[in-house]
Amino acid sequence: MKTETLTMPQLGESVTEGTISLWLVKPGDTVKKYDPIAEVITDKVTAEVPSSFDGVIDKLLAEEGDTLQVGEAIVTLQVSGGSTEVAATEEEIPAVKEQVTETDQSMKKRYSPAVLKLSAEHGINLDHVNGTGAGGRITRKDLLKLVESGQINQPDVVEAPTIETVPTPAKAATEAPAPKSAPKPTMSTTEDGDIEIPTAGVRQAIASNMVRSKQEAPHAWLMVEVDVTNLVEARNRHKDQFFKQEGVKLTFLPFFMKATVEGLKKHPIMNSQWAGDKIIQKRAINLSLAVATQDALFVPVVKHADELSIKGLARAIDDFGKRAQAGKLSSSEMQGGTFTVNNTGSFGSIQSAPILNFPQAAILSVESIVKRPVWVNGMFAARDMVNLCMSIDHRVLDGLVAGQFLQTVKHALESIDPDQLALY
Repeated sequence: MKTETLTMPQLGESVTEGTISLWLVKPGDTVKKYDPIAEVITDKVTAEVPSSFDGVIDKLLAEEGDTLQVGEAIVTLQVSGGSTEVAATEEEIPAVKEQVTETDQSMKKRYSPAVLKLSAEHGINLDHVNGTGAGGRITRKDLLKLVESGQINQPDVVEAPTIETVPTPAKAATEAPAPKSAPKPTMSTTEDGDIEIPTAGVRQAIASNMVRSKQEAPHAWLMVEVDVTNLVEARNRHKDQFFKQEGVKLTFLPFFMKATVEGLKKHPIMNSQWAGDKIIQKRAINLSLAVATQDALFVPVVKHADELSIKGLARAIDDFGKRAQAGKLSSSEMQGGTFTVNNTGSFGSIQSAPILNFPQAAILSVESIVKRPVWVNGMFAARDMVNLCMSIDHRVLDGLVAGQFLQTVKHALESIDPDQLALY
């Protein structure tokens, strides 16, 4: 038998870690190649991780709720091999065990978001907590058990004594150290009737990525209002016939995506990413599309959106929406996005400040279309108006080019002719 190690896969572009939400196997289970062994959650997707071998599960190296870096070991398997592999087994297994041991020694300092949150709430010094997870890693269960035991305020748990100088006997006798109080919780405690909602899994992954985006990218925000009266008329004229022919609904979103593509083609720097010492201007126009479900946010990517018609974009939107609700989006479909379009108008929002989809340099929110009185040709008229709100990474983009981009999108939308609408 030979020991093989499976690692945390990269389940999306810019994804650096994943959270084990559910183990689908246990030590001793026999698995086939491609059998799912765990459900993993990232800020972009929930996916099943398949086995890469036929074999027997040897050891689970993480617990449910643990967050691991991409490439970090998650499970070991005993795999049967040929005669050469069998002969080498005795020599290889110690090497593998030694490598795992080294990893184990470093894992104690790897804290999942759930562990960090609990330690902050209860004032627990993690340096003095013995973890029961893989390699001594501290798990959420370890902290909950500690809280229930009522021992979190003991000095050997809360804070280790620090000695800057060694006092003389006389000084030690006259100067008694001041008692140290336990750190105060940073979060409110619950009261009767409150409901605690765990933040592990998808919500924790989303939170981590949003914090990273806000901390690393200096956000700037712009907004323009657009008269989409002609767009509303054009869509209303064609939506019934379109549904009969194509079997999908003709929404407003593909028109906004088409106008966004025109803006990106005219101002290609908007289709960029920050890369430390350089800016990468992407050639392909791949639109990330924010798709919300009841408890998660998925961002599938419409590849080469500049090559699609309104019909093609409508089909892509319909397909992603249905499969997101069914939990059938694959990790590969979340990768490669260069610019994000967010349809907050579907919730009735009229103004928002979206957070960048890291590492992209811009995200556009399409707000709700509202009929308002507008001054047109010397008189007030009822017009269909919409706000386009955009956040940009100010390291990559300045207000000038961002404003020019929005004006291009605005012009494309306001120039739609209901009598000459090109859907195909």
